Formats: sequence, C-alpha cells, structure tokens
Amino acid sequence: MSTGARTSWLRELVRKPFFWGLVAIVALLVLNVLKDPNYLAISYDPETGRLVGNVVDILRASAPILMIAVGMSLVIATGGIDLSVGSVMAVSGAVAMVLMKDAGDSGSVLVALGAIGLALLISAVLGAVNGVLVAYVGLQPFISTLIMMLAGRGIAKVITEGQNTSASNEPFRWIANGFLIGLPVVFLLAIAIAIVVGLVVRRSALGLMIEAIGINPKASRMAGIKPNGLLLTVYILSGVLAGVAGIMSVGTVMTVDVSRTGYQMELDAILAVVIGGTSLSGGKFSIGGAVVGGLLIATLDKTIVFLGISSSATPAFKAIVIVVLCLLQSQRVRSWFVQRRKPPRASAAPSAVPSEKPQQKQEVTA
Repeated sequence: MSTGARTSWLRELVRKPFFWGLVAIVALLVLNVLKDPNYLAISYDPETGRLVGNVVDILRASAPILMIAVGMSLVIATGGIDLSVGSVMAVSGAVAMVLMKDAGDSGSVLVALGAIGLALLISAVLGAVNGVLVAYVGLQPFISTLIMMLAGRGIAKVITEGQNTSASNEPFRWIANGFLIGLPVVFLLAIAIAIVVGLVVRRSALGLMIEAIGINPKASRMAGIKPNGLLLTVYILSGVLAGVAGIMSVGTVMTVDVSRTGYQMELDAILAVVIGGTSLSGGKFSIGGAVVGGLLIATLDKTIVFLGISSSATPAFKAIVIVVLCLLQSQRVRSWFVQRRKPPRASAAPSAVPSEKPQQKQEVTA
C-alpha cells in the first residue's frame, strides 16, 4: 500500500464514529492499567477450562448491552425509538424464572429450552404491540414505547407476584455463566446474533428499505416500500433481542429482581447506538458501531467500579466520557480544531513592477 493510499485510508477511518469508540475503550483500559499494571492480565484455569480476568468480565457484562443496542439501532434507523427494552428484559426474566421454579427440575434441558422459548415469545408479543401502535395506530414511537416501558414493569410484577423469584437449572445457568473455547458463552452468543443480523440487513435489501423509511417515509412508500410491515418487524426484533438480553441478565444470578433487572438499560442502548454512528434522526445505522458502543458502555461501567468512584458521582463521570466522545465524533468540532491549527496565510505583497519611463522623442532639427 502506497503512502498516499495509507494516508487516505487512515483519514477515512478517523471519520468513522466507531473509531472514536475504540479509542475510548483503549483509553479506559490504559486508565485502569495505570492504577493496576496487572489489570489486563488473563489467566487460564486448567480445571474449568476458563479464561479468567477483568477483560473476560467486561466481555460477559457487554452481552446484554450488545443485544439491546443491535435492536435499538434498527428501530432508530426507521426514525423511531424503543424505550421499553429494559421493561421487556424484566418480563422475559420473570417468565423464565417462574416457569423453571414451577417445573422444579434443576437439570432438565427441556425445561431450560421451554423457559427460553416462552420468554422470547412473550418478548416478541410485547414488541409486536409497540409495532402495531407505531405502524398501524399511528402513535409516536416515543409515546408508544413509553407506555410499554411503564406497563412492562407491571406485567413482570404480576408474573412474579411482586417478589424476587429464583430458580435452579444448570443448562440455563450455563448460558450466562458457561465458557466455550475459553470465552463466555453469552458474549459468543451475542456476537453471533449481531453478525447474523448484520449480514441479513446488509446483504439484502432490508437494510436499504429500513434506511429509506427513516429518511423519508412518504418517498419510500411511493417507491413501493411498505413501511408498516417493516416497522412491525423491526419492533418485534427489538423485543426479541431485549428478551435475549433479559435471559442473559437473570441467568447470571438465576434471580429476577423486577425493580432492577433491565433498569435504565434503554439509556445504555441509546448511548451505544449513538456512539456507533447511528443517526437519531433516522436513515443511517451501523450494527458494527452498535457492538463497539456496547463494549464501550460495559468497559465504562467496569472502570467506574474499579476506580472506586462513588455511586453519587457515577452519572457525572459517565456523562463526561460520553460528551467528550460525542465531541470527538463531531465533524464540526474536528474541522474547527483543524482551522485553529492552520497557520494564518501571509498576505501576498504587491509585486513591484518597474516603472518604465516613456522614451522621450528627440526633436530632430532640420
């Protein structure tokens, strides 16, 4: 690769929003290493076949955020928003825990699969309700999903009778706490789902149609795109992915806390999507960027705990990091810095043109 091509490639990479998300992840890890030089150390446990370390913990914690961020990126790409993902996580976890508790078999794979299937089915139904309210009833996405955000917590409390519910099922626990090829199963599952969704929307016309709806719904309808069906599909997918995130969250401790499971996760999902380069006005999305944003949010949460920042100062610290990152992503801010760094152009001095005296005609005397 020639020097000019390499410079052009680097310039294009810097313009990608997810690049600054990667920079922020590296900066946070460096900050942790400065406090503890062994922070990035990863050890192998031969008895369990697991990799152990802070980085592994970050990967495990990022899995639920990745799931809701992928679904949120598609919803925002249509010009909408889904504020109900946290509540759907609580409903999904409540359904799974109550079913396994009633079954009572702690080693049955069929019970675990049944709990997962029922939880995802209920999550799809809740997502479909959002889709119907937005696509067919015509309510604003903010209002529709806000209603579901409030109703979802109530549904979860009805399912659990207002109590924290625990269950015991080793196959279900393995999904959240197990390891495969040394890595957490939940992280591998989240990456696999993100890759599948990314391939489907980018290798087919689905992604272009979603972006077309977000850019101009009327023009997309005139072009032959049926937005109602696509909107319904996108909200159902967001609900299912939120259900997957709920299963991952409750499976870690095998307990659902209706008040805490999925609490404020919708905010983390929106932040991850914005960090990844998805436009909040619709019409542009990046699945890979959402994955980077999810990893950044998980790294930031772990950094806050590792540095011992008090819970009262946590929101402020998190806000500072996000604001700085968004400023780095801004084309206007970067262009302003570039203009400030350029030296002022020296005014060109007027060129001195030698004056030519007119030749005096000699009078010739006769």
